[in-house]
Amino acid sequence: MTPTTTQPPAPNPSTTAFAAVEAGAPRLAWLRGSLQQLLAFASLIVIVAAFSFASPHFFTTNNLVSILTAATVTGILALGTTFVIITGGIDLSIGTGMVLCGVMAGVFLTYLGWPIWAGVAATILFGGLIGLINGVNISVFGIPPFIATLGMMLISAGLSLVISGTKPIYFNDTPEFQSIMNLSIIPGVRFPLGVAIFIVMIVVAAVLLSKTIIGRYTFSIGSNEAATALSGVNVRRWKILIYTLAGLFVGLAGVLSASRLSSAQPTGGMGLELEAIAAVVIGGTSLQGGKGSIIGTVIGALIMAVLTNGLRIISVPQEWQSVAVGVVILVAVYLDMLRRRRS
Repeated sequence: MTPTTTQPPAPNPSTTAFAAVEAGAPRLAWLRGSLQQLLAFASLIVIVAAFSFASPHFFTTNNLVSILTAATVTGILALGTTFVIITGGIDLSIGTGMVLCGVMAGVFLTYLGWPIWAGVAATILFGGLIGLINGVNISVFGIPPFIATLGMMLISAGLSLVISGTKPIYFNDTPEFQSIMNLSIIPGVRFPLGVAIFIVMIVVAAVLLSKTIIGRYTFSIGSNEAATALSGVNVRRWKILIYTLAGLFVGLAGVLSASRLSSAQPTGGMGLELEAIAAVVIGGTSLQGGKGSIIGTVIGALIMAVLTNGLRIISVPQEWQSVAVGVVILVAVYLDMLRRRRS
């Protein structure tokens, strides 16, 4: 009797092709993300070259340091916002929240006379409290992020005026606080301490996003929140932590902003959230969530700072500067929509 042999089933061409596509999907996503960062970086180079050609005063050491200094506050706000947007959320309170944190720094240091380290730490923690409240409103009470943070934006603006009595709080008696942002740390070269703090926070944010569990859950929640919850992850708790982390960045930005101005200005802050969000989106982070990077956000923040500085140097009126920034925001959102359609 002739023994029978069982032949392995022939591979299904469609299944094989599907598996190949699935296997190549992560690499394709990585290539798309890298391409977006390269395009953002190329745009930064083109803008710098254009303004350098338009004005001999642009590409100078002092002006480049001024650009880095201007990018510091917006950049730190954008670093925290990157985590929020990757989850698919939004935070409209970071601008006025930063102003409120600056006012609280004035309260801690000027009104209450706390030591510098205690006042700075309390201000950063106060920013974390703002983020915690946002996270609880969104995760526990189910308020949409846009509405929850819009409400916090208005609350922060009002509290800044109430606490300060609608008047600036000056740090004349605390020169050490003024040096946090403005002190030059390299002898003979103007390189503010605030810029060094920004660089350190870039590294911290990059490590948190790419090497820690909070970073993994940030991407997971943004990619598919329902599936993340079904896998046993306490999504509510992690979203609260992510918004709290973003609030800590807001508190630090409040410290640096008040230190740079040597005063806490209770008015203002409106519009900074749009610049920070634009920096995040320009850098390749999707408003739909699940995708983003810290290096892209930094490039986006530099583009915003270079654009504002360059328009000022070539004497473009303030109202047209606002128009230009608005156009950049619209283009950034439109490009994000195009990326989503092609993915």
